[in-house]
Amino acid sequence: MTDATTRAAELLKDHRDSIDRLDAILVFTLAERFKHTQAVGELKAGHALPPSDPHRESQQIARLEELAEQADLDPAFAKKFLTFIISEVIRHHHQIKNSDG
Repeated sequence: MTDATTRAAELLKDHRDSIDRLDAILVFTLAERFKHTQAVGELKAGHALPPSDPHRESQQIARLEELAEQADLDPAFAKKFLTFIISEVIRHHHQIKNSDG
């Protein structure tokens, strides 16, 4: 193995280690976010509020697109990502609303 190949392998490992740490951060952050959205769903169900709030959702998508631009991340990707999360949250809110408690 040449020195350049050895160095490339080391850099690859460093990048992969960083990716693994960031993946863990994403998972734990999403778990924390879903704890809060679960509480929101319970509040909505307890007060006969609709599971979905289209105005809030559109505000959040616009906010995330702006943050994505600031972070040099593709805003279209950020929108798809948040749209998926919102759809899961709404699904959970429907489940809470339709459950016994």
